[in-house]
Amino acid sequence: MTEAVVGAVPPGVGAIVVGNFPLAYGQWFVPHSHPQHQLVWARRGVLGVAVDDAYWVLPPTRALWLPAGVVHRTGATREAVLCSLYFEPDRCDLDWADPTPVAVDGLLAHLIAHLGREDLHDGPRLRAEAVVLDLLRPLPATPIDVPHPTDDRVRAVADALLANPADTRSLEAHARAVGVSRRTLTRLFVHDTGMYFDRWRTHVRLRAALPLLAEGQPVSRVAHTVGYATPSAFLAAFRRTVGTSPGRYLKGDASFGPPDPSAADA
Repeated sequence: MTEAVVGAVPPGVGAIVVGNFPLAYGQWFVPHSHPQHQLVWARRGVLGVAVDDAYWVLPPTRALWLPAGVVHRTGATREAVLCSLYFEPDRCDLDWADPTPVAVDGLLAHLIAHLGREDLHDGPRLRAEAVVLDLLRPLPATPIDVPHPTDDRVRAVADALLANPADTRSLEAHARAVGVSRRTLTRLFVHDTGMYFDRWRTHVRLRAALPLLAEGQPVSRVAHTVGYATPSAFLAAFRRTVGTSPGRYLKGDASFGPPDPSAADA
């Protein structure tokens, strides 16, 4: 397992330390936290970050701010390079209290690489750090939550859908498979996850779709892979749930609207 930076930022004139961690296919850090604020960015490839039941997909156009002390898991569904910026809280004016996605454009990417140089003198470092902080532009906070159930029967259904998001069985068919009525499974799903079955399955499908889209796979192929009969049905579900199109979401577009809280799979 690749080691993440743990401990205080080394003393020096600056407030930011940059670390790069190559990740192999399917490699994840175990749940952990840092005493520093962290900005998680994919220098190459696509990353996933999970905080409790919330999950963010990060192509190179998006990064995620994690406040100091937040327990999280970071990994890659394909080979990637995790670039982490660690901000010493006592030397950082940014105090976002919650995980916050930010857009990463070419200027910010170049500044991160600049700050990663070991031969950078104090003056240029301080100027670059100030610009980095100015460039951290929050995006709408739209993680795709997939709450994990605790009831054995609900968990059996959830595990089947997590293993195969394209599973098209109805709620009634899943209920028969775990030996309960449709009504009972509906009640258990809401009790355990706070969501009705259709909405929970939609979140599972969209979470599975985002890494594929971020890798550049066609929408038609991704839609079929995660269980939608047509690309238009997939795009409609994405817009209802996230509030924008997949393309604008992955490009770090900050102009999309709020998702529909009642969004459900069709």
